[in-house]
Amino acid sequence: MHLNPYGEEVVSLAADLANRRPATAAELADRCRAAGLVVERPVTPEDLERTQDALDAWEKVVDATEEDERAELLNRMLAASAAYPRLTDHAGSGWHLHYRDDRQPLGALLFQLISVGTALHLAGRGMHRLRRCAVTECATIFADTSRTGRQRYCSQRCANRDAVRRHRARHPQRGGERHGL
Repeated sequence: MHLNPYGEEVVSLAADLANRRPATAAELADRCRAAGLVVERPVTPEDLERTQDALDAWEKVVDATEEDERAELLNRMLAASAAYPRLTDHAGSGWHLHYRDDRQPLGALLFQLISVGTALHLAGRGMHRLRRCAVTECATIFADTSRTGRQRYCSQRCANRDAVRRHRARHPQRGGERHGL
């Protein structure tokens, strides 16, 4: 998986993994491959555990309410996963930067990718562009990649549900008027 200048792909993978945590190492490997990540080594239960730790730390970044707090939490992730960037042409996919040592186990790789990708996303698009859905009963995490930077909902379904709720709150039904009684 290549890190684009905004970190969008890896942040989307992080949100997907956080919203629906993988239960097994095999599921983790399958979902990473489906997202375009080259998985070069066998995926182990230790990789799953390391990924869960990375997602726990990342969710704290998501849930931070202040920019300074968000930056501090993300800086801790970056420091814990630090590796110098290097050019690579592995798997014949073309020259690109890796922010990791060669032959990393998947858990360590995901920690590094999530940290760097999130930093690129927030620095490039805005510190507010990572959040949970605005619908109270929905805890889904999403990366705001909208043009305006005002996305509040994880999906159109949640946006519609909230619009209906707001409409009903403004226009409560009165007795039998609705049915012509």
